[in-house]
Amino acid sequence: MKNLVKIVAVVVVGLMISVSAMSQDKTIVGLAAGNSDLSTLVTAVKAAGLVDVLNGDGPFTVFAPTNAAFAALPEGTLETLLKPENKDMLVSVLTYHVVGGKVMSTDLKNGMVKTVEGSDVTVKVGPKVYINDANVLKADVNASNGVVHVIDKVILPPSMR
Repeated sequence: MKNLVKIVAVVVVGLMISVSAMSQDKTIVGLAAGNSDLSTLVTAVKAAGLVDVLNGDGPFTVFAPTNAAFAALPEGTLETLLKPENKDMLVSVLTYHVVGGKVMSTDLKNGMVKTVEGSDVTVKVGPKVYINDANVLKADVNASNGVVHVIDKVILPPSMR
């Protein structure tokens, strides 16, 4: 019986290691596509034509809004952003959620951080971590080309506030 318990423990640990390694084999887009709670983000990334960029070498840090975050935008905002004629605006919003480099939660400090869009986000570190007014729900989801931090709000660049 003790041997069976040891074998099961080894198999479970092996599976955990392999699942962790598999997530690091996926790009940021691959991770998001595999998470049903980030499907709106994936739709937006596709509409903005950013799939190839976010599948690239990076490294990137992405503050990834959940589906609920997109649903909380004022009525009609998401639909407007997804229209082909508003692609530039959508690209601005999405690239405001991206920082160059791989920034883990332990690297975050209070202050301003430059986004790929060109504007700064405000990082507040305390009992909770905030990016502007968005709470980080899940930090440090590793990808092969960077890291994802899941957030509870869509953050808008200063030009759109």
